[in-house]
Amino acid sequence: MKNIFLLTIISLLISCSSEQEIKLIKLVGSPDYSESELKLSSVSGEYDFSFDVLNYNLGEQTEGAKEKGLANSAKGQHIHFIVNNDPYSAHYNSNFSKELEVDNNVILAFLSRSYHESVKNKKAYVLTQISKDKTKEIDLTKQFLFYSRPKGVYKGEDTKKLLLDFYLVNTEISPKGNKVRLTVQEKEFIIDSWEPYYIEGLEKGEVNLKLELIDERNNLIKTEFNPSYRKVILE
Repeated sequence: MKNIFLLTIISLLISCSSEQEIKLIKLVGSPDYSESELKLSSVSGEYDFSFDVLNYNLGEQTEGAKEKGLANSAKGQHIHFIVNNDPYSAHYNSNFSKELEVDNNVILAFLSRSYHESVKNKKAYVLTQISKDKTKEIDLTKQFLFYSRPKGVYKGEDTKKLLLDFYLVNTEISPKGNKVRLTVQEKEFIIDSWEPYYIEGLEKGEVNLKLELIDERNNLIKTEFNPSYRKVILE
């Protein structure tokens, strides 16, 4: 009986010690692209978009992509195109079509490295609004937090490090000001610097994430698309 009891205690200790700790780690060493620009040159009809891309090569692999250990697009650098804070679509050419399904559409487009990290300079994004009903338009001068990564299904080595990336518009975050609160599998992190991060220590299966733009008192800022909820799968 005593041996069975000891074995049970040892089994519990091993189980507890083997549980992975979820960690949020700053991603460093990415090319800066401080001079890169994205401009919306035209929208034809409702669905055909044309962008001007300056000092940035779409379709090119970002320097150091393999060393990052993150999910990386074999097609290279691209544009993340987000409509109403829904999951983005990736575009590797500056001209493309995108169907808009609702009456009012807030569109954020920004330059992305091949491993899906956004370029965060003030000229590397476009925020616009396309509306069939002007009464449903929103104020684009508000503070916004848009969700970008992680997204979708991750397999094999890609499950070890998940890029966390989001886009801030008309706001800044700092230790004494606004912040971003990340909740992943019920573990909470407070982010006070707009930089890329990666998440480690996730178990295989379904992963639930929430991103919130909060004020200096940790209260949710009342603005469209806040908070953001996502679910990804690790296989």
